Amino acid sequence: MSAAIEHSWLAVLEEEFEKDYMKTLKVFLLEEKENGNQVYPRGNDIFNALNTTPFDKVKIVILGQDPYHGVNQAHGLSFSVQKGVAIPPSLKNIYKELETDIEGFKPPQHGNLMHWAEQGVLLLNATLTVRASEAGSHQNRGWEIFTDEIIKALSNKREHIVFLLWGKYAQQKASLIDEKKHYVLKAAHPSPFSAYNGFFGSKHFSKANQLLVQNNLTPIDWTIK
Repeated sequence: MSAAIEHSWLAVLEEEFEKDYMKTLKVFLLEEKENGNQVYPRGNDIFNALNTTPFDKVKIVILGQDPYHGVNQAHGLSFSVQKGVAIPPSLKNIYKELETDIEGFKPPQHGNLMHWAEQGVLLLNATLTVRASEAGSHQNRGWEIFTDEIIKALSNKREHIVFLLWGKYAQQKASLIDEKKHYVLKAAHPSPFSAYNGFFGSKHFSKANQLLVQNNLTPIDWTIK
């Protein structure tokens, strides 16, 4: 699996691919295929977040939990779906918050967040694959160990990254982040079940940009292209 990863990430994560948990995970994914199970996202997109946002270009991290498990939804970026696919409820709420937080933001007709990723927003799911129509089906198979190493590597080797942790699951990852070097912003998850408990009104997008500017970094254009 390592061959498909952008070189700056591979330099940081190469040792992980030789560890037992990753070898076991690879066997599990092969078994899924042999058993006729559809797995999302497709193989070429599993590491899309890393391949689109190189290690030394990460400015902001938005952490999700699982890939979407519907047809043609997942493409390796948390909260993002491919063009032509209905915008999921959580992403609709993200757009609602952006409307009130970022002057001039207009909700697009699609949910592809690639433009963010290309600017330095690492859209990382804790689990990078899922069985079709079965949410959480690939949890606790090893992906979380791998993605924890991603967070730790960013924390240890970089500075001034803004981590947006939405919901209890993402907020558990705060323990991996050195808050003396980085910024952690917490809010409720944008899901319809919790968005009104503190996601709406959090203004995380403008706050993140203020922190980037404060450190002489170019802010993110949150427009969806």
